[in-house]
Amino acid sequence: MSDTRVIQVDTPSRSYEVLVGQGILGEVGPRAARLIRGRRAHVISDSNVAPLYADDITGSLRRAGFTTDVQVFEAGEASKDIHTLSALLEGLAAAELTRDDVVVAVGGGVTGDIAGLAAALYLRGCAVIQVPTSLLAMVDSSVGGKCAIDLAAGKNLAGAFFQPTLVIADVECLDTLTHEQLTDSCGEMIKHGVIRDATLFRKLAEQPLNANGARHAMRAALIARNVEIKRDVVDADEREGGVRQILNFGHTIGHAIEAASDFTLGHGSSVAAGMCCMARAAAACGWCPQDVADDIERVVDAYGLPTDTRLSHGRIMSLVLHDKKRHGDSFNVVVPRAIGVVEIRTVSAQELADLVGLGCGVSR
Repeated sequence: MSDTRVIQVDTPSRSYEVLVGQGILGEVGPRAARLIRGRRAHVISDSNVAPLYADDITGSLRRAGFTTDVQVFEAGEASKDIHTLSALLEGLAAAELTRDDVVVAVGGGVTGDIAGLAAALYLRGCAVIQVPTSLLAMVDSSVGGKCAIDLAAGKNLAGAFFQPTLVIADVECLDTLTHEQLTDSCGEMIKHGVIRDATLFRKLAEQPLNANGARHAMRAALIARNVEIKRDVVDADEREGGVRQILNFGHTIGHAIEAASDFTLGHGSSVAAGMCCMARAAAACGWCPQDVADDIERVVDAYGLPTDTRLSHGRIMSLVLHDKKRHGDSFNVVVPRAIGVVEIRTVSAQELADLVGLGCGVSR
């Protein structure tokens, strides 16, 4: 534990710790025992991750005095729907969890989102511990309390803000990811550099996290810095009424790209393309220097992530109109001013369509 980084998150609704380190899955049980009054733990995972980690997690919980149940759903974004959520809630009830007990979400962003929402809804809220096993979940979705499911109309349209009680991110879990999975997740890390930390942006350019042989210690340090950035934003604005919206850089267009692919293109890849599209549009409008857009596109491309989309502008807008960030007839979009500095601009649907026209399908 000496090399484990501990990041304290303090939101109005709950304070908790995020642990980032190597070989720390065994901490789940002891840490839970200190934080949870009950002694029943319900582990939720998907069909890809459960065979890898469910036994280790339940073993740690049992040694700490917990009775455990494991509930597994089919892996993939398609499972992040009302039907899977219903099955998870029925599973919590069948296991007779109480408000004093805990849900343990073990997996990537889909698992963290849907298990977090199940915990938020069951008995109007029981504790949830997030154990992210993907890079994307470690640096983004496990921290900040956003949990949701998708609707037919769009991604993450039904959800809640419900902070976890603890997050444990073991970088050794990244060893089981394919190169493609690891690369996809880097999109959100690049985003954090653009919105808040030019030094992180440069480090990601100089030390590719998806490079073969990347050390656990280097990955842990970069992940911890990403968590700190998200922590600072979430502490200041838990429910996305103001500054937290900057975390959506690249997401308005990115979510449309992701949905149009029927979620076959990863979230991080979709956000990466969305960032490049918005940066090109911002440069064309004179909102940022051209070299800012060029730098974002260069780093995204260096990671092997997409820098543009071939979707028609009309198709993008038809999907964007269902985005949860819409406010009546206007949208708040995040645009870069410099690396490490972004701003939120309110635009009309027509102005957003103009930005899509300026930024999408025009990559050199």
